Amino acid sequence: MKVTVVGAGAVGASCAEYIAIKDFASEVVLLDIKEGYAEGKAMDLMQTASLNGFDTKITGITNDYSKTANSDICVITSGIPRKPGMTREELIGINAGIVKSVSSSLIEHSPNTILIVVSNPMDTMTYLAHKSTNLPKNRIIGMGGALDSARFKYRLAEALGAPISDVDGMVIGGHSDTGMVPLTSHATRNSIKVSEFLSEDRLNQVKEDTKVGGATLTKLLGTSAWYAPGAAVSALVQAIACDQKKMFPCSTFLEGEYGLNDICIGVPVILGRNGIESIVDVPLSDAEKTHMQASAEGVKKTNGLLEL
Repeated sequence: MKVTVVGAGAVGASCAEYIAIKDFASEVVLLDIKEGYAEGKAMDLMQTASLNGFDTKITGITNDYSKTANSDICVITSGIPRKPGMTREELIGINAGIVKSVSSSLIEHSPNTILIVVSNPMDTMTYLAHKSTNLPKNRIIGMGGALDSARFKYRLAEALGAPISDVDGMVIGGHSDTGMVPLTSHATRNSIKVSEFLSEDRLNQVKEDTKVGGATLTKLLGTSAWYAPGAAVSALVQAIACDQKKMFPCSTFLEGEYGLNDICIGVPVILGRNGIESIVDVPLSDAEKTHMQASAEGVKKTNGLLEL
């Protein structure tokens, strides 16, 4: 199993690290345009192998896509990160050109690959990958919902005063501060609805804290977060590589599901060796349906800024 991660910055390096530590891939290729940068990150990570007990080979490459040939899964993290006060949508001009070019180069050398898009604005970049490549829709996946759901579970556990292993919850919709739809109606603590433990006001606060999870970290760190995004990507890669048939909310191309068409947006999917193996239809409350429609309108507005 060969995995390529394009972009050796904080998110890309974290992806490579978590994938390697889980030890299910034979090789991870880390590629960057900055001379020597990916090579240095790869060498540093390989020097942890004996300490962390993994045998995955990590190779750093400067802008030579031929070295990514025959990758089973490719992850695109490249692009400019958010700065404090920036929205994900403000990144579209620069990142669209990067994602289009990177996608083309990856597919040229790995035509059978599965593509995972991390670059922001993530739903629009996933849509761009669909429109600019000939890959079938099951092989193009946007990461956002997996990360947003992890942040949702963190906030739920915090509000409940519970260990996070007790908590389950999911976020669908757009990967943006206004577009996320945390499904509080389905969130549970050991199979018991969280509404049995938390007031409506506290649940609403959890939802709002989840939606601004990325912006909160950007303000604190001065740039985008990387540990949780890297972990989210590694979970998706492992589910595909190991054919786990696990359910994650991911940005995928919809053709009528959830009443939406010609859009990539976060919905629950089953991930396995073929990428997205099915889309899961989850019943939504009236409020969640309304929020999902509004989220889709926001994503489509951002998509309209693309030059396809």
